[in-house]
Amino acid sequence: MPELLDKITSPQDLRGLSTKEMGRMAKEIRQLIIDTVSSTGGHLSPNLGVVEMTLALHYVFDSPRDKIIWDVGHQCYTHKILTGRREEFSSLRQMDGVCGFPVKEESEHDVYNTGHASTALSAALGMATARDRKGEDHHIIAVVGDGGLTGGIAWEALNQIGHLRERLIVVLNYNEMSISPNVGAISRYLTYLVSGQYYLRMKDHAKTFLKAIPLIGWPMIKVGRAFEETIKKTFFPGLLFEEMGLRYIGPVQGHSLPSLVEVFEEAKGHDGPVLILCVTKKGKGFGPAQDNPSKFHSAVPFEKTTGLSRTTDKRPTYSSVFGRTAIELAEEDDRVVAITAAMPDGTGLGPFGERFPDRLFDVGIAEQHAVVFSTGLALEGFRPVVAIYSTFLQRAYDQLYHDVCLMDIPILFILDRSGIVPDDGPTHQGINDIVYLRHLPNMIVMAPKDENELRHMLRSALNYGHPVAIRFPKGKVCGVPMDQGWKEIPLGKAELLKEGKDLLLAFGNMVRPGLEAAELLAKKGIDLAVVNARFAKPLDEALIREHIRPGSTIITAEEGVIDGGFGSAVREFLDREQYFDLRFKRLGLPVEIYPVGKVEQIKARYRLDVPGLVAQIEDFYQGGKQS
Repeated sequence: MPELLDKITSPQDLRGLSTKEMGRMAKEIRQLIIDTVSSTGGHLSPNLGVVEMTLALHYVFDSPRDKIIWDVGHQCYTHKILTGRREEFSSLRQMDGVCGFPVKEESEHDVYNTGHASTALSAALGMATARDRKGEDHHIIAVVGDGGLTGGIAWEALNQIGHLRERLIVVLNYNEMSISPNVGAISRYLTYLVSGQYYLRMKDHAKTFLKAIPLIGWPMIKVGRAFEETIKKTFFPGLLFEEMGLRYIGPVQGHSLPSLVEVFEEAKGHDGPVLILCVTKKGKGFGPAQDNPSKFHSAVPFEKTTGLSRTTDKRPTYSSVFGRTAIELAEEDDRVVAITAAMPDGTGLGPFGERFPDRLFDVGIAEQHAVVFSTGLALEGFRPVVAIYSTFLQRAYDQLYHDVCLMDIPILFILDRSGIVPDDGPTHQGINDIVYLRHLPNMIVMAPKDENELRHMLRSALNYGHPVAIRFPKGKVCGVPMDQGWKEIPLGKAELLKEGKDLLLAFGNMVRPGLEAAELLAKKGIDLAVVNARFAKPLDEALIREHIRPGSTIITAEEGVIDGGFGSAVREFLDREQYFDLRFKRLGLPVEIYPVGKVEQIKARYRLDVPGLVAQIEDFYQGGKQS
């Protein structure tokens, strides 16, 4: 059982610890994180890499008076453990438990909600500017990963930070990783800055040796610092951050508590913006995570001794089916190229990159650029397949409208993690994509009922000649048999799966539970035809007309926000056609902030599982309100 950690109820309790005790504390925290994540799943690699950095931040700064903003936020476990949530940490990622990202409502120490990358610098500058305008005197610290600097908003913020020169501290965590290894010129520049890990180790050893020499040790260290600054200016004459107006400190060994404490104390004394470059190892302290940090970036429950997954479900994921199909399409057509925003593995495109290394483009955490980059490829005759998580494609809304849809450029957008997303909380839910895509001119919006249909949708979509978005959920596939050849899916054509008197139009991930619910409702005297809609845009209007009779009932089901979603599209069609003599009900998700939990738990709460669908439809037939 931890001894030191049991005594920590707030960051202030760290102040009485010696350097040796802080080292023991780091080991205890790592063990707690490994023990917890092995059971609950979670972001293991990024959190193991910032244990010492977080300890040093809370040792030097006075949270929550001093404000620490975590970019992305998936590296905040140590922060949460130190700020009063140690006893609740076992509920990590569980329904209504501790969120794996900063949440303002959870603690006064979480000063900013983050789940998407590259935002902390802008928020920190805003807070620093507000502090100075109010005449207050506290520190603002933004902790940013090197992957976060591939996002354009980070450089927009750095530009203004260098212009305003407000007093704030940027801690840049360099571990060469986003989720997958970082790419691009910025990554190469940071590698250049920290090249020579031997130098870092020698510097730390030399300082330890000199500190032990009475009287002359510290003066020699100060002389060494001056010499180091001269060396930097000699060998790095155009340091980018210095040129932008930030005081640059580093590189610093990110797992050396004495070095971290020293540079953080030094940074407190500057009257302008400071950037500290810390070098860390993602997954530090757990061999499997160090060896394969991408796999353990967001880990499923695993065995602590081996790192092997505890799951016995051997079905592939939708992402892997997409990835394999993309390879097939690229083998058929050498114009097919794939684009991803720092997630080749998460989107299933890793094998595509191995098979076609010159046809996969990882642009980094830069969704806006990914979309516009793909337009240039498409206009020159290529067939781009752009794979981005639903929640992250939101960041490129203007580019979808202005640069893709207005020119009607045929690009295939793959929206992985659409619908309800487990474990990561509100920032990662893919529940808005139908709403923000279906009103864009020329955009086609599709969703498969299973993995076999996904395969056919992918090939069909490449031939539609318009921008197409295909959404599918996170997780395992249904396990249906897979066709050997291709089946063309006509544009806008739905699929009747079950005959019936009234009509249930189900979209994407709601088709299978809709079928099950209809079978159960038939035993209660409710006779529903079930349609696999396939398209939220364009709708199969002819099929809907065929099922409309005076006094009939139409129900829609979608795993997304219903206000402006698939059901709204059906309602709008019925209104345009002046079908008023019928009853209509939309089933889906309300507009609200969603809890942490598993998909099954969240579906049950919002009555989108089979029992919930049965109950909602039965209530409607018994006189419930239309929607």
